[in-house]
Amino acid sequence: VQLVESGGGLVQPGGSLRLSCAAAGFTFSMFDMSWYRQAPGKERELVATITSSSDFTNYADSVKGRFTIYRDNTKNTMYLQMNSLKPEDTAVYYCVLGGGNHWGKGTLVTVSS
Repeated sequence: VQLVESGGGLVQPGGSLRLSCAAAGFTFSMFDMSWYRQAPGKERELVATITSSSDFTNYADSVKGRFTIYRDNTKNTMYLQMNSLKPEDTAVYYCVLGGGNHWGKGTLVTVSS
């Protein structure tokens, strides 16, 4: 299993970023996927989850209305569109397969002026 995140970087408050997770080594279209994040000095937090066929999504209260999780099963890729970013969104964002047995290495998002 390979999960490779990309798209992180430095952005000003109020800005947007789109994270991608490229998956390989398993049948991507059969599994639910999630984004987690870990801010400095804090525990890992579930950000959003999407079912295998995209018929259901779920978000942490802290990102509802600002973040959108989606996937393209033809490209074996999951995305996280992040809008109206806040300094408290600063964290390493991880792509996670299913129940959490496989994690990517993460991509750093820094929201700062």
